[in-house]
Amino acid sequence: MRQGSKTTGPDDQSGATKASDRVITVAGQRLDSRQLFLDGREIMIVHGQDTYRLRLTAQNKLILTK
Repeated sequence: MRQGSKTTGPDDQSGATKASDRVITVAGQRLDSRQLFLDGREIMIVHGQDTYRLRLTAQNKLILTK
């Protein structure tokens, strides 16, 4: 799978990839959760008018809450 790409602006010369700059690769109907949790153990998912929280537990399991 392809790792995320980085875009930088004139004010960003650090070379660090921001979460908003990542590209998540989907192969068919699959994506690797490691790509989602590069910057932490929690992400927010917006679905219609609702926002969900997807967390990675200490036991390496996923919990989705509204």
